[in-house]
Amino acid sequence: MKQWLKTIRKGYGKKLVSIHAWNAWIVVILAVSGLMLIGGFWRETLGIGRVWLKWLHIAVGLAMLVPVVYYLFLASKHWKQLRNKPWQKANTLIVLALLIGWLLSGLVLWQFKLAGPSWSNAALLIHDLLTWVGLPYIIYHSITRTRWLKDPARRTIQTNESSAHSPGVQHAANSFPVTDKPDTRNTPAAISSARAESDSSRTSASKLEKPQPVYTRRAFIRSAVGVGLAVTLGPTFVSWIGKNLKFDNSIDSMLENDPNQMIPLPQPSSASSPPIGGGAEGHFRVYTVTPIPSFSNANWSFRIDGLVERAQIWNWEQFVKLARTVQISDFHCVTGWSVYKNTWEGIPLKHFLEKAGVKPGAHSVKFYSGDGVYTDAITMEQAEMDDIMVAVMHDGKPIPADLGGPVRLIIPQMYAYKSVKWLNRIEIIDSEHIGYWEERGYDKDAWLPGASQLYPNTSGS
Repeated sequence: MKQWLKTIRKGYGKKLVSIHAWNAWIVVILAVSGLMLIGGFWRETLGIGRVWLKWLHIAVGLAMLVPVVYYLFLASKHWKQLRNKPWQKANTLIVLALLIGWLLSGLVLWQFKLAGPSWSNAALLIHDLLTWVGLPYIIYHSITRTRWLKDPARRTIQTNESSAHSPGVQHAANSFPVTDKPDTRNTPAAISSARAESDSSRTSASKLEKPQPVYTRRAFIRSAVGVGLAVTLGPTFVSWIGKNLKFDNSIDSMLENDPNQMIPLPQPSSASSPPIGGGAEGHFRVYTVTPIPSFSNANWSFRIDGLVERAQIWNWEQFVKLARTVQISDFHCVTGWSVYKNTWEGIPLKHFLEKAGVKPGAHSVKFYSGDGVYTDAITMEQAEMDDIMVAVMHDGKPIPADLGGPVRLIIPQMYAYKSVKWLNRIEIIDSEHIGYWEERGYDKDAWLPGASQLYPNTSGS
C-alpha cells in the first residue's frame, strides 16, 4: 500500500496542476449547462436537447468525483507544503467543501424520486447556494492556483530548518522538489550546481533588500479575475437571493404586477380566506416554455369537448359563478423544489367530466394551455382521483399569470409538469397523448414517491 501511494504521489506538483486544470474545466461545463437548464429561453429553444444537456450535466457532475478522490491521495504532501500557511489551508478546505457539497446535493437531485420531495427541496437549495457563492470562488481559485503552481518553487515542500548562511533566506538543502530521482549529490555536476545555487541564494538575499512593488502583476491578475466574476455572476446571484428570500417574489407582488385583466375577480369562500392550510410554506419558482401570456375577458374562454355527450364553453363571467371546492395539497416540481400546504380553490375535474358526459371509448383527458404550445394528458382512470382540480384561487387570492392564472390544473399526486398552467381547454380523446415534456424525455406517469390521497377535499361555496 505504501509503495502504491508513493507511486501515485510521484510527480505530485505536476499532478496538482492537472487537478486544478481539470476542476476548472469541470466547473465551467457544470456552470454553463446548469444555467442553461434553468433558463426560460433555453428550456424552449433546446427542446429534446434539454434532456441530453441534463444528462451531460449529471455525467460531468459525477466525473467531479475523480479529481476529488485523486487529490485525497496527494493531500498529505500538499498539507506539508501548506505548513504554517493557515490561509491557504482554509482555501483548500473551502474548495473541497464546495466540490463535495455539489457532488452530494447533485446526487440527491439526480435520484429525486428515491430521495423524496423533502430531501430534494433541501438539496436544490444547497446546490443553488453553493453555485452562486462557490462558482466565482472556485473558478477564481482554479485559474490563479494553476498559474501559481506552474512555478516549480511552489511545488516544493519546505522544511522548518533555517539557513545557516543568510537570515531570512532558505538554503537549497532545506527544500526539495516533490520528485523521486537518484541521489547524485556527490557528482561534479551536483557540486557545480550547488555552487550556482549558493551564488543564486546570495543574489536573492540582495534582492530582498530592494524595495518590492506594492501591487504585483500576479496580484493584479487575481484581482481582475475576481472583479470580472463578480460583475458577470453578481446580478444573477442577487436575483437568486431575492427570489429565494422573497424580496420581490411573493404572491402579492405577482398580483400587483399581474398582466391578467379579469373582471370580476373571483371571491374566496370562507375556507379559503383565511386559508385553511394556514398559508403556503415555501415559494414558487417560475418556469415557462413560452413568454408568460396575459388574458382578459375579451380573449379568455374555457371549454370541454371531444368524446363527450354535451360539449360546453364558458366565458369568464360564467366560469367564476361555477360552484367551487377547497383543498389543501403540496406542490412538487420535478426539478426538486416544493411548496407545502397550499390552499387551492376551484372545480374538481370529475365535476367537469360528469357535467359533459364522457362517451364510451374514451381513453385519456388532454389538457391545453392558453400559451398555445403546452399540452399534457392523463388516463381516464387517473382522472377519477378526487384531488385533481381546475384551480381558480390560491390561499384565498386569484392565481397570478406567473403561476398559471387565471385558471390552472392541479394534480397533487404527480410532479408539477402535469399541472398545466393557463388551462383553457379539456378534451376527451380515444388514444394516448404524449405531453410537451414527455416528448422531451420526461416520464409519462409523473407519480410522486408513495403517491396517495394525503388531504381530503373540504367543501366551499
